[in-house]
Amino acid sequence: MNWTFDLGWFIGGLVILIAGGLIVIFYRQISDNLASGVRSYDRVKLVGIITIIVGFLVTANLHTLVLGAILSLFFH
Repeated sequence: MNWTFDLGWFIGGLVILIAGGLIVIFYRQISDNLASGVRSYDRVKLVGIITIIVGFLVTANLHTLVLGAILSLFFH
């Protein structure tokens, strides 16, 4: 599988990165209003960090390689 640059995935990845960054920055307000308060601060931050990692993969167009590797484990 060859790696190719795609401007659409790059812009989409930047949007995902920005969303993840906003989740990490405003985790207290998000947790207080949408989750169960202080108990879920760490969970909301974890979701933000996972979103940032996914955003990096999508920005670099590496998500297809990762998904292909995972699917090849289950389906030969």
